[in-house]
Amino acid sequence: MKALEAGGDERVLPKLTADDLKELGVSAIGNRRLLLEAIAALRTDAGTEGASSPPGDASPDIGAPRPAIEAERRQLTVMFCDLVGSTPLSARYDPEDLREVISAYHSCVGETVARYAGFVAKYFGDGVLVYFGYPEAHEDDAERAVRAGLAVIEAVGRLTAPEPLSVRLGVASGLVVVGDLIGAGAAQERGVVGEMPNLAARLQTLAAPGALVIAERTRRQIGGLFEIEDLGPQRLAGFAEPQRAWRVFHESAVVSRFEALRSEATPLVGRNEELDLLLRRWQQAKGGEGRVVLVSGEPGIGKSRLTAALSHAIRDDSHTRLRYFCSPYHQDSALHPFITQLERARPVRARGHGRRKTRQVTRAARARHARR
Repeated sequence: MKALEAGGDERVLPKLTADDLKELGVSAIGNRRLLLEAIAALRTDAGTEGASSPPGDASPDIGAPRPAIEAERRQLTVMFCDLVGSTPLSARYDPEDLREVISAYHSCVGETVARYAGFVAKYFGDGVLVYFGYPEAHEDDAERAVRAGLAVIEAVGRLTAPEPLSVRLGVASGLVVVGDLIGAGAAQERGVVGEMPNLAARLQTLAAPGALVIAERTRRQIGGLFEIEDLGPQRLAGFAEPQRAWRVFHESAVVSRFEALRSEATPLVGRNEELDLLLRRWQQAKGGEGRVVLVSGEPGIGKSRLTAALSHAIRDDSHTRLRYFCSPYHQDSALHPFITQLERARPVRARGHGRRKTRQVTRAARARHARR
């Protein structure tokens, strides 16, 4: 500020030296050092701005080297989605009309998979390549991919188009190398090296219209969460060994994710004190004293396993068990746990939707209330 008052302007600041600061009356060494560090930062900023925006030239230097992005090995679930009958569509409709259909299809797939943290890697005309586990990984990426695939089948089927649309999908999980930038300009994309994209694309060819086919590794990761059919080993182009494939129909009737993904045969270790406390509270409740127990803690410490052990311990006692489960995939539905419980209490048609499903749930609730 004193330099400016002495007749300079702000362009002088990056050029000030220690001697200049002494002349300006900055006598303390510590203050001079702080000011010199700030001046050095000004010089760096000025140099960066000058390099990124040359005077009189607003266009970027296309030939300038790009910062290197390091590729990484990671577990990835890959989905390949294909629009059924796109070639006959192109023969029957004007290119502009077909473009609107394909654009609506692309938007539908992109928006649907995004709800399950899917990353659209590339559009191949009527095909879509989607990654689950990149750029952000989740412990349930395989499950997310399967749920997204079922949702895509449903969503595409509801699209307004000159004729009904359907898709076929393939999903595969495994180790890949992801992160390399390939191509240039508008064609640039994040590449994946490994057999999973090819396997997903080949599995897609096995699927019937409106169907989802998954690989063996994906099936192991989803446990019993979905109703599936074993298609057996399949010979696929590009693969020396037959690849076992499975068709996914819909979500299974298993109530608990713990039951679907884990085995209760795993011994309960280090939770005797907590289990004894729960059993004491159960005895008090049986004696007419109302009791509520909240079990809370970080994910993975054994809360579900503890409640399963309690359920097993009191299996011979007369009681009614009501279980309600929240879901990260239904965060926009506050009553989802209750709707699901009613559906399981009186089975509702699994493929019912909208008003029809609402009527079914309402009738189930009324029937349950009438029996009390």
